[in-house]
Amino acid sequence: MNMHPYTTVAVDHLMKLVNIPSPSGFTHIASAYLMDVLSGYGFAPYTTHKGNVVCCIGGQGHPLVVAAHVDTLGAMVRSIKPNGRLRYTQIGGYPDNNLENETCVVHTRDGRTYTGTFYLTTPASHVYKDIPAVTRGDTTLEVVLDENVSSKDEVRALGIEVGDFISLDPRAVHTPSGYIKSRHLDDKASASVLLALAKMAASSDLTLSRKIYLVFTVHEEVGHGCCAGLPEDVEDILSVDMGCVGDDLACKENMVSICAKDSAGPYDYDLTNELIAIAKEKALPYAVDIYPRYSSDTATALRAGLDARYALCGQGVYASHGYERTHVDGMMATLTLVSTLAERK
Repeated sequence: MNMHPYTTVAVDHLMKLVNIPSPSGFTHIASAYLMDVLSGYGFAPYTTHKGNVVCCIGGQGHPLVVAAHVDTLGAMVRSIKPNGRLRYTQIGGYPDNNLENETCVVHTRDGRTYTGTFYLTTPASHVYKDIPAVTRGDTTLEVVLDENVSSKDEVRALGIEVGDFISLDPRAVHTPSGYIKSRHLDDKASASVLLALAKMAASSDLTLSRKIYLVFTVHEEVGHGCCAGLPEDVEDILSVDMGCVGDDLACKENMVSICAKDSAGPYDYDLTNELIAIAKEKALPYAVDIYPRYSSDTATALRAGLDARYALCGQGVYASHGYERTHVDGMMATLTLVSTLAERK
């Protein structure tokens, strides 16, 4: 395990961020955390009307946006059943089986919280014989609240209503070997890398050769994170998001992945080449991959009409949109790649 001077900074931010509930549409607490951290570093961050956090960390000329998202997958209350259980609707896209037996929190509109668990409607092995054959979905999975309720009226008396947000317990673990297991490493691992980058700039450990904006988006998982509110002078945009790990891909969790193409098409030839050249020069553990089922904030910005060069990189994340895993070496390789790009003319 290779220790970078800013490893602790990034990991500390990550463990805090993953424990802040922020499903798309319910990101105000995470945004407040970002504002507090960046302000504490001496910068002047601001929020856009739709909630993105934008922060210039210095430099002059040829502005580069480095973007990561802090919104996550989650759910909302779709309806309250007569028996006091909750039917849900997804926020973001993921296999419903990833919810089974997961602890969650229901957030009411007036600020109350209640814990619960996603269970099958037929969960007991000693009662139901066909459990493995059940197709997991919003009609066969439900939220069972940790409250003494057995009717719709009793649930509503708690203040729970249709449209309340449901966040998932991240179950974050940092192992002695450097692995980090948690929900929502997509993309809070990258957001933590960007906060470490900001700390480097604030501590004069980063010599910026160009103007650098950090942009933390809050609607990536629902498809419109970076479609508006970018600084008008941007020339390049780098999305720092999770690197895919799986069959036919070279990236592992302890590497930085440079994406050549995803579902939206190829990334900018020259800017991607710059990332590859830096990875080689710095002897980083890296891979160049094509992501078969993926889209990023960069693609959203381009569809909205952004005229800029565009690229994508990020630490490898295993089991994406489930209980994910990455490694601090991959995060630090990503930080080195991004910080070196920021120092290049």
